[in-house]
Amino acid sequence: MPKTTTFSPTGKHLIAGGWVAGGATFMSKPAHGPAHEFCAGTPELIDHAAQAAEEAFGSFGHTTRHERAAFLNAIADEIEARAEAITEIGAQESGLPEARLQGERGRTTGQLRLFAQHILAGDYLDRRHDAALPDRTPLPRPDLKMLQRPIGPVAVFGASNFPLAFSTAGGDTAAALAAGCPVIVKGHPAHPGTGEIVAEAILATITSCGLHPGVFALIQGGGNEVGTALVTHPLIKAVGFTGSLGGGRALFDLCASRPEPIPFFGELGSVNPMFLLPRALAARGARIASGWAASLTMGAGQFCTNPGIAVLIDSADADGFVAATRAALEPIAPQTMLTDGIADAFRQGRDRVAATAGVQEVLTSTCDLRSATPYLFAVSGEQWLANEALGEEVFGPLGIVVRAKNETELADIARSLKGQLTCTLHMDVDDSKLALKLMPILERKAGRILANGFPTGVEVADSMVHGGPYPASTNFGATSVGTLSIRRFLRPVCFQNMPDGLLPEDW
Repeated sequence: MPKTTTFSPTGKHLIAGGWVAGGATFMSKPAHGPAHEFCAGTPELIDHAAQAAEEAFGSFGHTTRHERAAFLNAIADEIEARAEAITEIGAQESGLPEARLQGERGRTTGQLRLFAQHILAGDYLDRRHDAALPDRTPLPRPDLKMLQRPIGPVAVFGASNFPLAFSTAGGDTAAALAAGCPVIVKGHPAHPGTGEIVAEAILATITSCGLHPGVFALIQGGGNEVGTALVTHPLIKAVGFTGSLGGGRALFDLCASRPEPIPFFGELGSVNPMFLLPRALAARGARIASGWAASLTMGAGQFCTNPGIAVLIDSADADGFVAATRAALEPIAPQTMLTDGIADAFRQGRDRVAATAGVQEVLTSTCDLRSATPYLFAVSGEQWLANEALGEEVFGPLGIVVRAKNETELADIARSLKGQLTCTLHMDVDDSKLALKLMPILERKAGRILANGFPTGVEVADSMVHGGPYPASTNFGATSVGTLSIRRFLRPVCFQNMPDGLLPEDW
C-alpha cells in the first residue's frame, strides 16, 4: 500500500463509513504547528453512530476469528503506512517527542497484532463442555456447552496522554474489535487530528475487508453532553475509559443509573507508591534515587503509572536518598505538557501539596504556561497518615518522600493507601522478612506489584494487569492492557442440548 507522508484533517466525524460534518466547531490547540478546525459531536451524531454499530453487530459479531484477526492485522498495516504523517501531527498536537510517538505507534500496532494472535489461539473463548448423562439418577443431565460471546457495541474514550496506544485504535478498541464488538470512539480534543488519521486507516481496512461500515466510528469533541449521550445510549453495552478520577466517576455513575446498567471499565490513575526497604536503601539508595528521578519525569510525568510516592524508614540512609533524588532532578529542563489544562492542574496539585501541614519543600522550581519542571517534597509518616489528600494523584513530575519512623508505621502507611495501579518493593535478600509482612497488604491495594523496578512502562502481554482496586480503576477484576482485557467485552453463554448446526462458529 502507498505510504502517506502528509495529512490535512477534514475536521469531520467518521460515522457509518462516511466523513460527516455537523455540530459546532472547535479549533485544535497544538503545542506547535498549525491549528485545525474540527466539527464537534452532538447527541444526534452519537445516535447515528450507535444505530450503525448495532446494525454492524448483526454481521461482525458472527465473523470468524480468522476474519477478525485479518482485520486487526490489516489495521496495523494501514497505520504503519501512515507512520510519518501520524508522527508529524501527533507531535504537533501533543508536544511529545517524535521518538516517543514512534514507539507508541509501534505499541499500538503491536497490540493489534497481539490480539490477532490471541483470538486465533482460541483460549479466550473458555470453551467448556459437560456431556449429557441421560442415565444419571435421580435426574439425567442435559448436554451443556459454554463459550464466551461478544456483548455488542462498545464506547471508548480516547486518553489525553496516549494519543495512539490508548486512543482511536488503542488497547480498548483492539480488544473490543477482537471480541467481535463494533466500537464508537469519542476522540480526545487534545489530539483530534491524530485521531482522524488513525480513523482513516481503520476505514481503509473496513473497506478492503468488506466489513459493515458501522463497525467503527469516531466522534470528535463535543464535551460532557456528547459523553453523556454516548454512555447512556441504549445500544451501547460497555464503556472503556482512561482519564481522570472525577470524569471517570461521573461516567461510571451514568452507566450504573441507566434503565439497563452497563459495565464501565475506567482506568483512573494512582500515585503508585514505592517502598524502599532498609537493606536495599543502604546498599544502593543513590542508584534507586537516579532511577526514580528518571521514571518520575519521563514524559513530563504524564503517565498513569508515574511513581509519585517513595516510602522509607527514617535514617541517615533516608537523608542520602533524598539528597540523591534532589541532585538527579535538579538538572532536568522544563518539558511541554499535553494540554494547557493538564499544566494548570499540575500547578494546582503542586500548590495543594506545598500548602499541606508538615510538608517540607526539597526541590521547587518555576513552571508556567504549558511547561512542567520537577518538584520534590518530604513528609513524616505521621503527617502522611493525618493528611489523606497527600494520597491524591498529581499528574506530572512531582514526588513525595514519606519518612516512616519504624516498620510498624511503614505497614500502617501501606494499609492507608487507596487502590493503586502499582505498588513497588525495592528490596535486597535481607529485606525479605519485612517484604513478606508487606506483601499481603500490597496485594489488596494494587493490580501489579513490582520488585526492584519502576512502574512506568506497561508491557502488553498475556500476564499484564493494568487496573486495580478503586479508585485506580472502577472494576478490580479487569485490565485495560494485555490480552486479558478482551474479557471486558465478552459474556458467557451456555447452550443446552443445542444441535451442532445452531452453535456459534467458534464452537
